[in-house]
Amino acid sequence: MLTWPSYHAIAAMAVTVTMFIAFARGRMSVEIVSLMTIAVIAVGLYFFPLEGAKPTDGLALAFGGFGHYALITICALMIMGRGLVVTGALDPAARFLEGVFKLNLQLGLLISLLSAFFLSMAVNDTPVLVLLLPIFVALAAKGAMPASKTLIPLNAAVLIGGMATTIGTSTNILVTSIAVDLGMPPMSVFHYTPIVLIAALVALPYLWLVMPRLLGDNSVEADAARRLFHTRLRVGTDSLLTGKELAAVRDKLPSNITFHSPPGGALQPQQRLHISGTHEALEDATRVLKGELAPSWVLDRIRRSASSNSEDIMVVEMTVTADSRLVTRTLPSSGIADLYGVAVLGIHRPERLLGEKDQYSDGGDLRMSEGDVLLVMGLNEDLQSFARNDSLLMLEGARELPRRSKALLAGVIMGGSVFTASIGLLPIAISAIAGAILMFVTGCVKFDRVGRALSAKVIVLVAASIAIGRSILESGAAAWLGEVLSIGLAFLPPALVLAAIMAFVTLLTNFASNATAATVGTPIAFNIATQLGLPPEPLILAVLFGCNLCYATPIAYQTNMLIMAEGSYEFRDYIRTGVPLVGLMVAVLSVLLVLFYGM
Repeated sequence: MLTWPSYHAIAAMAVTVTMFIAFARGRMSVEIVSLMTIAVIAVGLYFFPLEGAKPTDGLALAFGGFGHYALITICALMIMGRGLVVTGALDPAARFLEGVFKLNLQLGLLISLLSAFFLSMAVNDTPVLVLLLPIFVALAAKGAMPASKTLIPLNAAVLIGGMATTIGTSTNILVTSIAVDLGMPPMSVFHYTPIVLIAALVALPYLWLVMPRLLGDNSVEADAARRLFHTRLRVGTDSLLTGKELAAVRDKLPSNITFHSPPGGALQPQQRLHISGTHEALEDATRVLKGELAPSWVLDRIRRSASSNSEDIMVVEMTVTADSRLVTRTLPSSGIADLYGVAVLGIHRPERLLGEKDQYSDGGDLRMSEGDVLLVMGLNEDLQSFARNDSLLMLEGARELPRRSKALLAGVIMGGSVFTASIGLLPIAISAIAGAILMFVTGCVKFDRVGRALSAKVIVLVAASIAIGRSILESGAAAWLGEVLSIGLAFLPPALVLAAIMAFVTLLTNFASNATAATVGTPIAFNIATQLGLPPEPLILAVLFGCNLCYATPIAYQTNMLIMAEGSYEFRDYIRTGVPLVGLMVAVLSVLLVLFYGM
C-alpha cells in the first residue's frame, strides 16, 4: 500500500517546483534563483536534518555542488574551449563551415547537425560539444547564423547521437550496468542503435527547421562590429595579388571589403591599395591575400617583443580627441610607429565627418580628425603610452590576437583529452582537468585571464542543480514517485507503460540528474516488467532513453549549461524548444520499442 511521503520528500519536491517556476517566469536572474535555492536547502536541512543525519550534513549537501566533480569538469572544459579560441586552433574548421554557411545557411546547419549526431555516437557528448561550441561562436561572429539560433539545436543533435550507443554517454553505461546486475544479459555497443536512428530521422526536421525559429537572436552587436576602417593594404611578394589584376582575386575576399580607387593593370609587390572594411573583414583580407595593413618592420618588432616578453599582442580602438597632436596629420607623418612601437591598422571616420573637405593629403593618405577611431595593434604598455601621450581615449572591446604559434599544441591537448575520455581510459573529469592544467602550463591560456572562460551563471546553476538532485534522492522523493508510477501502470497498454516510464525518468533527469534518474528508474522499470509480465529489456531501454531526453531545462545536463552563456539563453528558451522535442521523442521511441519487441 502506498504511504505518504516524508516531510523531507514533500519539501524537496516543493523546492524543485518553486525553483522551476522562478526560472520559467524569468523575473529574477538565474544566479539569484540558484543561490536562493541553495540557501533554502542549507537552512532547511540545518534546522530539520534528514533522518540519521547531523545539521552540518545538510550544509555539506547544499554547498557540495561547488566542489562537485561535475562542476570542476564543466569549468575545465570551458578553459580548454577558451584555449582553442585564443590560439586560433579551430580556424580551419570554422572557415570550412563558414564556406558551407555562405553557400546556404540551411545547408550549413544541416551538415553541422548531422556531424554532431554521428560524432557523439562514438565520442562522449561533452567533448563533442566542447569541440564544436567555439567553432559556432566564431561563425556567428563572422555573419553566419546567430549562436543563439544554432547552439540549442546542435546540443540536441549531440544528445540524440549520444543516446544511440551504449558508450555514447556515461549514463548509458550506468543503465546497462545496473541492468546486468539485475540479471539481464549485457547489451552490445549498437544493440539498440536502429531504434534511435529511426527516431532521429523524425526529430531531425524539428531540430533543423523548427527549433531555430523558436529561438531569438540574442547576439549583441557592438558598435565596434559596425565600424568600417580605412587603411592601406600592402601587397607582399608572395601575395595572391602579385602580378594579377584586382578583378581576378576579388571573389576570394570578404564581401564587405571595399576597394577605393582600384588601380588598373597587374599589381606589383609593395603597392598600397586603399581599402575599407570591418576589423574582422580586414583580418580575413590580410590572411587570404598575404598582405599587411602596416609597415612590416613595425609588425615584426611587435611580434618579437611579444615573444621575448611572453605577452599577448592586443588590438584596441582609440578615439582621437580635440587635444591630440594627431589632428590634421596622416599616418606617415605622425611618427606613431617610431615613437611608441605600435601599428595603426586602420582609421574609422564617423559619418558626420565623411563629407568634410581636405580629408586626404597630396599623397592620398587620410588626415586624422577629432572623433576618428584608430584601430591600433601592440603590447599593452606601449598602447597605454600611446593613448596617454597623444591624448587618445581607449574604447572598450580590446582583444588579444590569437597566439597561433600554440594552435597545434592546444589542438593536441584538446584531442588528447577527448580521446582518453572517449575510449574510457580516463573519466571525463580527470581528462578535462588534466587538459586544463596543460593549457595553463604551456601558455595556451593565461591564468590571469581564466575569468573570461568561466561563467558565474553556469557555476551557481550547476551547484544548485546538484543540491536539488541530492535532496530529491536522499529525501526519498524519487523513490516515492517511482512507487506512485508503478501503481498506476497496471491497466495501461504496453506503449503507454513505456511512455509513462520514459516520461517519469525524463522528469527526473531534467530536474535532478542523469545519474539519479538512472539509479532510481532502472530497478523500478525492472520490477514493473516483472509485475506486469512484460519483457524487461524494452522497459530498461525506456529508462535509458528517458535519461537522455534532457532538453527541457539547462540544469538537466552539463552540455546544456555549457551553451547557456555562449548563446545568452534564458531558462524559458530551453522550455520552449525542449518540451516539444521531449514529447516527440517519447511518443516515437515508445512506439518503436513496441514494434521492435513485438509487445
